[in-house]
This record gives sequence, structure tokens and C-alpha cells, in this order.
Amino acid sequence: MKHLYIAFAFLFGTISCRDNNGSDDILSEDTMVNILVEIHLTEGFVQSLSIPYDSSKILYPILERRIFEKYGIPDTVYVKSLEYYLRDAAKMEYLYERAIDSLSVKEKEAQQNQQP
Repeated sequence: MKHLYIAFAFLFGTISCRDNNGSDDILSEDTMVNILVEIHLTEGFVQSLSIPYDSSKILYPILERRIFEKYGIPDTVYVKSLEYYLRDAAKMEYLYERAIDSLSVKEKEAQQNQQP
């Protein structure tokens, strides 16, 4: 009986510590980076508008919801994924480096399009 308890404890420990990378509830790194880029662009857009702060607090969640609809996910999946990636600081730093690179490329493209 003692061996059964040890085996059960080992099995429970193994299952609870497994990597969620293959989980349907966790977004892939590529999708997470794309969403982070869009969220930061949306935040910048809303902050650039000449509207009262109260109005921006209403507008931003609407635009954020559109991002999640575009990717076909509920906001809970994004939050769970963000929490998952935040547990590994190096991975989160890597994702943000990719997001910053993407934002830099978009900024350069916008600057080139503005030049005559």
C-alpha cells in the first residue's frame, strides 16, 4: 500500500509540473508576439487621440477585444498565456525583444511611406 501512495504522489507531481507549451490554453510564441505588437500599437493609438481619459478607458477595451476576435481567442486565453510566459523571465524578455523588433520595422515602414 505504501508503494501505491508513493507512485500516486510521483504521478501527481509529474502531471502538475508538466510543461504547458503544447496546451490549447497557451498561445504559441509567434501568436503571443503578434498580439503584443497589436496591443502596443492600439495603446499608442488610443493615447494619441485627442479625447478625454474617460473616453479612452472606454475605447481601449473595445479595440483590445477586436484584437482577440481577430485571433479567435477569448481574453482569458491571452491572460493565461501572459501569466505562463511571465513565469520565465528569459522567455518573456525574448518575446518582448521580438515584439520591439516588429514595432521598429513598422515604424521604419511608416517613416518611409511619409517621405515624398
